[in-house]
Amino acid sequence: MKDRYDVIVVGAGPAGSIAATNAARKGLSVLLVEKRQEIGAPVRCAEGVSKLRLQQHIEPDESWICSEVRGAQIIAPNGITITMSEENAGSEVGYVLDRKVFDRALAEQTAEAGAEVLVKARVTGLIIEDDSVCGVNLMYHGEMHTIRSSIVIGADGVESKVGRWAGIDTSLKPSQIETCAQFLVSGTGIDQQFCYFYIGNEVAPAGYVWLFPKGNDLANVGIGILGNRAGSKRPIDLLTEFVEKNISEGRIIERVAGAVPASGPIEKTIANGLMLVGDAARQSDPFTGGGISNAMDAGMMAAEVATKAIAAGDVSEKLLQEYETCWRESIGKDIGNSLIVKDTFFNLPDEDLNCLAESVKDVDFDKMDFIVLVSALFKSNKKLLWNLRPLFTQKLKQKFSAKGIFRK
Repeated sequence: MKDRYDVIVVGAGPAGSIAATNAARKGLSVLLVEKRQEIGAPVRCAEGVSKLRLQQHIEPDESWICSEVRGAQIIAPNGITITMSEENAGSEVGYVLDRKVFDRALAEQTAEAGAEVLVKARVTGLIIEDDSVCGVNLMYHGEMHTIRSSIVIGADGVESKVGRWAGIDTSLKPSQIETCAQFLVSGTGIDQQFCYFYIGNEVAPAGYVWLFPKGNDLANVGIGILGNRAGSKRPIDLLTEFVEKNISEGRIIERVAGAVPASGPIEKTIANGLMLVGDAARQSDPFTGGGISNAMDAGMMAAEVATKAIAAGDVSEKLLQEYETCWRESIGKDIGNSLIVKDTFFNLPDEDLNCLAESVKDVDFDKMDFIVLVSALFKSNKKLLWNLRPLFTQKLKQKFSAKGIFRK
């Protein structure tokens, strides 16, 4: 371990490892630090990810792919099932990973790129001089170290301290946090070709229950609900009830719990000498809670901007604004749209959810385009979906603009 690097990345999840890998590949000296002694553990993730978006960052390897799915099934409170193809089911459907192995593979890729990787290395604070972040204080092997850098990238998850130390407001209200629990269940008996999402206030108030197949009749069975809607029952209690009712023959062999930010984009993710990525930047999808794809994309963007800033000898917030603009114009727009969807659907009673499911149950989602879906939903549910009109208007403009109907 040296006493100075071009870039220090705090946190070895997908966001941190991809940021470190790309920065190292561009010739920067990089240190990636992880506070836990084992990268990838504990797993606090449903482990689903889009094939296409993952393949932009790493070559798929059967050692960390548990299963490939071809679609998703959404089950309404009244039992109506909507089947969607993989292409239309979102960025969590495609591969179901073994995150313990996957995260380690990402870290190995980082090391192969030339970065140094330290585990069981806890950052205790930032070095800030002249209003600019210029390194970290690190506890490693029982000793304190002061390590300087041109840029620090904070990838330290939902409980991020790096952003807060730099003066960035990353606080979350209970309504902006999904509290989650997940069981690894054997003997589920489910069709391993699909991911399943159960919605409804009885099974998961202001959230949903998921089943993600992991091969050999195993599945991740989890629940995520907004922190302000938990009521008298904890997520793990609701999940236990769901398993007892719906997978009575299943056997729980592992249990985990955690939280996911569901706030939508925060005000800023940069400071002088610092960028935040992944859950630390609140870049997870506020509706589904999925964050692997967004985290990797943001990590790559941060590395690109870090390389330019260091080459220019200017790591000020003004120059790092390119990262802010880049992620907000890409994944940030999707996050903003998902926030609108979350605020609408998570407030609907089961009767309205059933009505929505009824109105699209005959739509062929394998051949669906957005106009067909909008037409089917609005035909029966104008009042219910009034809050989504900005999203629909935007999508319609995008569609017709491509055909020359709308022009700036």
